[in-house]
Amino acid sequence: MGSQDEHTDGTGRRALLGAAMFGAGGAVLGLSGTARAATAGSAGHGGGLKSLPVPTIIGHRGASGYRPEHTFGSYQLALDLGADIVEAGDLVPTRDGHLVCRHEPEIGGTTDVADHKEFADRKKTKVLDGVSTTGWFTEDFTLAELKTLRAIERIPANRPHNTLYNGRWEIPTFEEVLKWQDEQTRRRGKQVWIYPETKHPTYFRGLGLGLEERVAKLLHKHGKARRNSPVILQSFEPTSIQRLNKLVDNPLVVLLSAANTRPWDFVATGDPRTVADLITPKGLREIAGYAQGIGPTLDLVITKKADGSLDTETTLVTDAHKVGLILHPYTMRNENPFLPAEYRKGTDADAYGDAFGAFKRYFATGIDGVFTDNADTGVLAREDFVNG
Repeated sequence: MGSQDEHTDGTGRRALLGAAMFGAGGAVLGLSGTARAATAGSAGHGGGLKSLPVPTIIGHRGASGYRPEHTFGSYQLALDLGADIVEAGDLVPTRDGHLVCRHEPEIGGTTDVADHKEFADRKKTKVLDGVSTTGWFTEDFTLAELKTLRAIERIPANRPHNTLYNGRWEIPTFEEVLKWQDEQTRRRGKQVWIYPETKHPTYFRGLGLGLEERVAKLLHKHGKARRNSPVILQSFEPTSIQRLNKLVDNPLVVLLSAANTRPWDFVATGDPRTVADLITPKGLREIAGYAQGIGPTLDLVITKKADGSLDTETTLVTDAHKVGLILHPYTMRNENPFLPAEYRKGTDADAYGDAFGAFKRYFATGIDGVFTDNADTGVLAREDFVNG
């Protein structure tokens, strides 16, 4: 997700939106992007979240608008395009307990596993968070076996150009990502940030492959488990974030899906609450007790009408900021089908709409940043917004 704000001359009101206190750190997030970056630079204290520009541009699964997601090709390009943070990666385990970066444990849609006859018998149907899912699952492969596979484009109908890169990159491990982060930080002369997510933690804990302990072990091993470490951890399961809160001191973010949904850990434990309950002032206060931010779907920030156009701006940004939480909503994409209806141009599924208009509308709500598949578009949109 991300962050936002601006200053005087017609944009002064933006400086007031999101003038939130940032938890125990006490950093005011209401400065303009330029002033905020300057202040953060002088503040020092080892950086931490306060060092990030506002609104923060987060490369969603890397630069997945241009390269197959969760590959070093995608991660690298996100940095080249100016992303402040790279979402590297969505963490799922192998059979032998290693953490790898895949959007889902089912890898039929993101790798060439279907072309590997030696793995034909690994195809299975499983119930994943209540949904019957057929394919190949990371927990049925050793790391060595997964390393023989190559990544492919997940949504070729929207991104036919990305299929050019099918087969070029392997599946990264989380440990490789942590080493890559250090190497890129040295090479670029500035701190590279990552934003990993624990995927389906309740499901994997049930298989004896608990994610949080494995994540914490690697972060401690690489000296990246501190409050100011450039690693933000996120999950759709609040109990996963609560577990991580006991294991590491990293900034933590609770992801929030549609208002009428329930986190799977709530379903599994009989907790009747929905996301709508979590985004009430009471729910947000509770989250602020163990996390530093939330990652809501954009529809929780501005609701949509039945035709897919934007409707009502909610009080979520204000309510979250009141209890010291930052907001990094997801996901901005340039292609028509992913944009609010009024920002689409034509009907082609792979054509770009008015992404800049959509970015501007969301930034104006006071969000602290945004996940985007197109970091370069996000960076330019932020420049327009901060200097507008």
